[in-house]
Amino acid sequence: MESRKSDEQDNSFEVALNKLRACQNCAAQLPLGANPIVQLSPQAKILIVGQAPGTKAHYSKLTFNDPSGDRLRQWLNVTRDQFYNDKRIAIMSMGFCYPGRNPRGGDLPPLQACAPLWHQRMLTFLPNINLILLVGQYAQTYYLGNRRKRTLAETVHAWREYLPTYFPLPHPSWRNTAWCQTNPWFEAEVIPELQARVRELLKL
Repeated sequence: MESRKSDEQDNSFEVALNKLRACQNCAAQLPLGANPIVQLSPQAKILIVGQAPGTKAHYSKLTFNDPSGDRLRQWLNVTRDQFYNDKRIAIMSMGFCYPGRNPRGGDLPPLQACAPLWHQRMLTFLPNINLILLVGQYAQTYYLGNRRKRTLAETVHAWREYLPTYFPLPHPSWRNTAWCQTNPWFEAEVIPELQARVRELLKL
């Protein structure tokens, strides 16, 4: 009996989450060291799959704690308190740690080890997720596979094809301001539908 109880504890959400947060798998490749940042709870209704934390997130241990997070919250029409309520919104990016600075500008792509190592394992503990927001091309490539369109714009424009499970979005970085301006249909058509679905799922 004690052996079965021990096995159940080893397979618990809390144990898995603690192991994830203690992960050192890619430490040698990370300029600031390993500091996995996720926001997870079995009660969450929405999962956000982003790119990777930036330096502000790394030091605050709070994902999307930067201007891109502010923009994402505007798109969702949620407050910071609602966004950081893990019982409502889960966040598990493609890379859990800050990947470093790209010499050409911006951050490096997320390391490729995190998602195959952890995503499916943690998703088994999130039975109440009704919508997965795929923020950026890395998340869309991983989760949509060959269902992804030729460009990010085409994938986001085809958002209806991926419902009810997935909702593709561009990355909310300031670098994509021009993208939003050249694709006005995103804020005119996609954002209202996104906000309506978020409002319904979170009972706002």
